[in-house]
Amino acid sequence: MLSEFISKEKSIEELEGHRWPEPTGNSTSLVRGVHELRRRAVKDLSAEDLRRLVGQDIGLQWLLPVALDFLRATAPQEAETGWYDDDLLSAVLTRNAETWRNAPELARHLNETVNMLTDLSPYIREEVEAFRSALSDVL
Repeated sequence: MLSEFISKEKSIEELEGHRWPEPTGNSTSLVRGVHELRRRAVKDLSAEDLRRLVGQDIGLQWLLPVALDFLRATAPQEAETGWYDDDLLSAVLTRNAETWRNAPELARHLNETVNMLTDLSPYIREEVEAFRSALSDVL
């Protein structure tokens, strides 16, 4: 598992060693939600929580391995049930190329996971192609 060395009992806030100030009263629900999720233990984050944080480029150092482990663990079920968490996969695939260049082993792991999937939606296929095109030298 990629995330075996991450202290999942800790929150992103604890792992970073940085507490964000409270959101202002006129903050959006996204901002308030992200602040709350940063305080939650990593082990208590759902796939949707991971998608929200990864999609906002928050805690990627810790959350990408967790998200990739989740995606890999659920990939075999996709072939059986035809269901896959496309939202989390999309959030992971669409991180900027520099994120993946800084962690090429994670990029290769994601590429291998995508290879296991059999029934990707057209928009996810486009994201896979963009990911592979941008990182062809790493994969």
